[in-house]
Amino acid sequence: MTNDIRAVIFDIGRVLVRIDLRRVQAGLAQGVKLTPEELWSAIEKDPRWMDWQEGRMSARDWHQNLGNRLGIQMTFEQFKNVWNSSLDPQPIQPDWLLAALAKSYTLGLLSNTDPIHSHYLESTYSFFEHFPKSRRIYSHEVGSSKPSPVIFQHALKACKVRADQALYVDDIVAYVDVARSLGMKGIHYQSSSQLLHEFTEAGVKYPVKGTT
Repeated sequence: MTNDIRAVIFDIGRVLVRIDLRRVQAGLAQGVKLTPEELWSAIEKDPRWMDWQEGRMSARDWHQNLGNRLGIQMTFEQFKNVWNSSLDPQPIQPDWLLAALAKSYTLGLLSNTDPIHSHYLESTYSFFEHFPKSRRIYSHEVGSSKPSPVIFQHALKACKVRADQALYVDDIVAYVDVARSLGMKGIHYQSSSQLLHEFTEAGVKYPVKGTT
């Protein structure tokens, strides 16, 4: 690849933040007749799931919807705490890497997420300092979610780059494929060491830890 990259855009879940669905499944299933796995499947198949992900439904309405449909009985504050329990507080990528990248590239975030998660993420992880608010593209804020090309266009506009000047990193290969179809460069994230190797292959410059 030629070294014409001006922006690096990251997915959040399983790229920057570990996710353990077992915690939220077990928490929500307390007092419910479904198994944790069955409950989570029902949540993802909820008729209003996309409304929730794309910002057409408030957090309180989502909480009430799940209570009415699935029998989840907990206060809104309890629900928020359980909903966020899937997010591991220890980030995946080291801060020095993102800090180094931010010196040479425009950094952006592109995530299918909801208002409960985004608020928790921004108040918990220090790496957000490398991503200005205007370049944090959340599905619930822009009314579109991956794999729609629309949300990728939001990210490109926020980063003020053409598609061929952007590199996108995601753990879901189908989303990487969409980015590539738009002319972006893409990395299917599998591990931190693989990411650094792929950065080198793509011509992304970053210093070795300890040399910044």
